[in-house]
Amino acid sequence: MADRPLLYVLEHFAVAVNAIAGVLAARGRHIDLFGVIVLALVTAFGGGTMRDMCLGSTPVFWIRDSNYIVTVLVAAVFTFFLARKFEPPRGFMEISDSVGLAMFTIIGAQKGLTFGTGAVIAVAMGTMTGVAGGIVRDVLLNELPLVFRNEIKLYATAAISGAVVFVILSKVLPPGIPAAIAGETVTLAVRLLAIHWEIKLPLFRTKD
Repeated sequence: MADRPLLYVLEHFAVAVNAIAGVLAARGRHIDLFGVIVLALVTAFGGGTMRDMCLGSTPVFWIRDSNYIVTVLVAAVFTFFLARKFEPPRGFMEISDSVGLAMFTIIGAQKGLTFGTGAVIAVAMGTMTGVAGGIVRDVLLNELPLVFRNEIKLYATAAISGAVVFVILSKVLPPGIPAAIAGETVTLAVRLLAIHWEIKLPLFRTKD
């Protein structure tokens, strides 16, 4: 319980980071402020909403606590106006998206364990929380989702790896921050190393 205030802050940080990634995905597409806010909302809330519905945790988290909506709106509007004036550093979107992926994956896996699911389902909940918001965002942008693109290296694989580490450590360590940090570190490390070394999964190709 002592970790709960810190976890709550980290959840807001994760929501903000994903909102920023949603805004940056709209860069250069001539989308107005309303559209950008919609993309920020679905990126930040899509995975967690699906997770909560699967777990029967209703109302979903952002309806129970509207402070999450405020966090997304502030992050989205600030990023929208800042990105119009300044060019984001090279690779900033990939890094911010990777950080959001790492944090949301562990938040999702932790919630799965809290609801008494088995290890496999907890990993699935973590992966869903990490990647589903980006899938919805990319569908709205009429793009093949990041998680399915070969050039986006080890996206879901990184989430699965971190979630597995978190779930295993949660069984052998006291529940709380240490296992979460380890899981997030593994997710982020796998993703960033895959980007740096251009590590990809095999493509589904036929002889033709």
